[in-house]
Amino acid sequence: MRCKWCNEKNNLYIEYHDKEWGILNKEDKYLYEMLILESFQAGLSWECILNKRESFRIAFDNFDIDKIIYYDENKINELLNNKDIIRNKLKIIINSHDAYCFLHKKTV
Repeated sequence: MRCKWCNEKNNLYIEYHDKEWGILNKEDKYLYEMLILESFQAGLSWECILNKRESFRIAFDNFDIDKIIYYDENKINELLNNKDIIRNKLKIIINSHDAYCFLHKKTV
């Protein structure tokens, strides 16, 4: 039985609900992916983010923290011009900072 919030007309949402939601996953790569996706979700629905998840994977180098930590102005501009993701400048910039904190297990 699925939760009421799961839109059963959206296969991505069903897959997320059935295979990820409420299932403990301590893998750093997965946790970092969720950190990025959650940061973009602020003010939007989780379903909206799930619909763009694959585009985020591509745009953010498969959530490779070792690449994201070195994003420069050119990469930031590339992301800002990517119509397949949410193009919020502050959210994009903060993710590079978050990569550093996540990699070094710090809060700054």
